[in-house]
Amino acid sequence: MNTLQAIILAIIEGITEFLPVSSTGHMIIASSFFGIAQDDFTKLFTIVIQLGTILSVVVLYFKRFFQSLDFYFKLFVAFVPAVIFGLLLSDFIDGLLENPITVAVSLIVGGFLLLKVDDWFGNSEGTEISYLTAFKIGLFQCLAMIPGVSRSGASIVGGMTQKLSRTTAAEFSFFLAIPTMLGATVKKSYDYYKAGFELSQDQINLLIIGNVVGFIVAMIAIKSFIGFLQKHGFKIFGYYRIMAGVAILLIHFFVQKLTII
Repeated sequence: MNTLQAIILAIIEGITEFLPVSSTGHMIIASSFFGIAQDDFTKLFTIVIQLGTILSVVVLYFKRFFQSLDFYFKLFVAFVPAVIFGLLLSDFIDGLLENPITVAVSLIVGGFLLLKVDDWFGNSEGTEISYLTAFKIGLFQCLAMIPGVSRSGASIVGGMTQKLSRTTAAEFSFFLAIPTMLGATVKKSYDYYKAGFELSQDQINLLIIGNVVGFIVAMIAIKSFIGFLQKHGFKIFGYYRIMAGVAILLIHFFVQKLTII
């Protein structure tokens, strides 16, 4: 991986992490096009730069993190399903990450769902999140273990099914990203450490660049997304997902085989 590739991947991560379009799917496809998806450092890079995007949520919503302990307990309740299913299905999930067809199909199916979600749940105005609601949102988030589903999309839709407003559901999804992504980063980093993976100074520099770029881009993406969501809803993201999924299938079958491993 060179510096330009690191910057591009970080921009993709920053833009897509909090949008309902699947950051994992986009990172898999982008690294495949660069021909670096097989590299161990690339796999580590795409995980570690999530720390930068996490920090953007902390900075933007700094005051919200000091409201009450109840806030943290609800985040924990929502986080528990991801811990359980993540540990139980780790090998299965890793296998799915190797298949661009999985990404494409997930993008398309999720796209059609986003085209209808405003009609189904768009009139909800709830702002209070109970412990049961938090747990149900956590279950929805687990769907994002399938590459292409979108962690933010699944958790936002999960919140809307519980009669939360789009803004409340989206903001809770942002908060839930912190323990979820931090947990995934720590686990994967430890796995690489146990396997004897050592970082060179150049690779450390790329991780720093990736986190800084991801942080800046995610700050812009979050602020833009909330405003857009309030005015226009999810349909444009649905159309985008469908077009992206179809494009991946066409490229894979008619232009070149996308090789993830």
